[in-house]
Amino acid sequence: MKRKRSILRMCISCREIFDRVDMLKITYENKSGIFINSGIGRSAYICKTKNCTQDRKLKKNLQRALKTNFDNKFYEVFTIETQNYK
Repeated sequence: MKRKRSILRMCISCREIFDRVDMLKITYENKSGIFINSGIGRSAYICKTKNCTQDRKLKKNLQRALKTNFDNKFYEVFTIETQNYK
């Protein structure tokens, strides 16, 4: 039998490689907007650690990775979603 290979992705904040299951996916769809952990389109991955989710350069890194600007409302929702990470 063939073994399933894990899909690896790089965190845009700490630049470390993790399994895709252990990361937070942020997706930008051209018509629909920005989604957390869903959607098809240009995506960026962030590991679920407090250092990466509360990084002061995270907003700029997200804008560069998704090639778009987003309002502060999304960033507020994002911080509320990621408050409980270790």
